[in-house]
Amino acid sequence: MSLIVQKFGGSSVADAESIKRVAKRIVETRKAGNEVVVAVSAMGDTTDELIDLAHEVTPIPDAREMDMLLTTGERISMALLAMAIKSLGHEARSYTGSQAGMITDAQHGAARIVDVTPVRVREALDEGAIAIVAGFQGFNRDSRDITTLGRGGSDTTAVALAAALNADVCEIYTDVDGVFTADPRVVPRAHKIDTITSEEMLELAAAGAKVLYIRAVEYARRHGVTLHVRSSFSPAEGTLVINPTEGEKVEEPIITGVAGDLSEAKITVVGVPDVPGKAAEIFTIVAKTGANIDMIVQNVSAAATGLTDISFTLPKSDGQKVLTTLKAEQPEVGFQSLQYDDQIGKLSVVGAGMRTNAGVSAQLFTSLSDNGINIEMISTSEIRISVVTRADSLAKATQVVHTAFGLDSDGEAKVYAGTGR
Repeated sequence: MSLIVQKFGGSSVADAESIKRVAKRIVETRKAGNEVVVAVSAMGDTTDELIDLAHEVTPIPDAREMDMLLTTGERISMALLAMAIKSLGHEARSYTGSQAGMITDAQHGAARIVDVTPVRVREALDEGAIAIVAGFQGFNRDSRDITTLGRGGSDTTAVALAAALNADVCEIYTDVDGVFTADPRVVPRAHKIDTITSEEMLELAAAGAKVLYIRAVEYARRHGVTLHVRSSFSPAEGTLVINPTEGEKVEEPIITGVAGDLSEAKITVVGVPDVPGKAAEIFTIVAKTGANIDMIVQNVSAAATGLTDISFTLPKSDGQKVLTTLKAEQPEVGFQSLQYDDQIGKLSVVGAGMRTNAGVSAQLFTSLSDNGINIEMISTSEIRISVVTRADSLAKATQVVHTAFGLDSDGEAKVYAGTGR
């Protein structure tokens, strides 16, 4: 008997009919002789609707009460799904994150898991029941408050349960057939990847691929959890995200996939004195805001002025906060001005095969140049190259680069519904 953890996102449980379809799928897995644990998201756009409702009540909702509000979405889903499974003649029990033993730190809205003690879930399995767990939420022992894990939290819940229960596989159900070489909504001829390493998946997730959230991939990699990304609308096999053992020989393609991201903005600190310590001052100030910096570029200083410019990208949601904080410290740091640009797009190509294949950068830059797409910033890792372009050029850039690296399939990818979550 295998133990399988399944996660169903909001588009998979968007309405009553969808919930009944998901229930049938879960029951089929149980009938095949498997123990089944399910992590479920809120229905459809429930979380976004609750956020909007909170902002109608107050411009700045209290963080603790916001978590209390948002966790109701998953509680609705878990209870309805348990009811649907019971109507099919199988025992199911639903649990909130705290009941399932998801212990977190005290950070409301973006809590991190510190321990998982799924005692009640294990008891339910031992008694032959299917366990349904509300994703996205946990409990802090010190404050005794409910917390939420942030965007993608249901993926992280599922992976954490799989690790704690020593599950054979964690199945992440979405509205596409797996992980594709590019977003099939942007590149219709993208093709499904049968197997991808966790290292490559981490880079794709960090680069903006939305099919899996980076925290869930990190957790799976750290704890050796095998992920299976597949569609809740189709029985087709999806994409396995694996952790190759040390020394295992895998002949990777040069480029595994292409990802685009429109969620970032660029800040340029203009006229920075080109002396030791100034970059450290700037990024110490930025760090105090809690913003996550992605790409950084410093220009060569002008000989006549001894000044340089430093540009960096960060999430748009952090942009104004960082601008305000830097502006307040301008006299002390001594830079001339700040520029803010939220009309950028980040394009990334990812592939472990880059390590042993020359010319990837040249091919990427040539394909963009031939199509009149300008590059503003460049960042690299061992298996990734990212460039910043104009936001309105990103879709075209993704398509031409996907074609340039020979990733196009003969037919068009099928997208069943929603946004890939």
